[in-house]
Amino acid sequence: MSTPEGWREEDDALVREFELASFPAAIAFVSCVAELAERENHHPDIDIRYRRVTVRWTTHSEGGVTERDREMASRTSACEPT
Repeated sequence: MSTPEGWREEDDALVREFELASFPAAIAFVSCVAELAERENHHPDIDIRYRRVTVRWTTHSEGGVTERDREMASRTSACEPT
């Protein structure tokens, strides 16, 4: 699987910054990602800065990006409001 659209590889992780319409929209997005992560027992690093949310997927035990991270990055995009 290739790097999902909109994501970049950086420091052994898949990284993408999302800009949401408001702070509550950013928190709702993070909540959606958190639910996905809990269901799959695979958790990203998340940085929230007002309306900007940066998500980083990596598999620490493998020392970098795995196919599971690529799948989770693709699924994260579904949490983005349309």
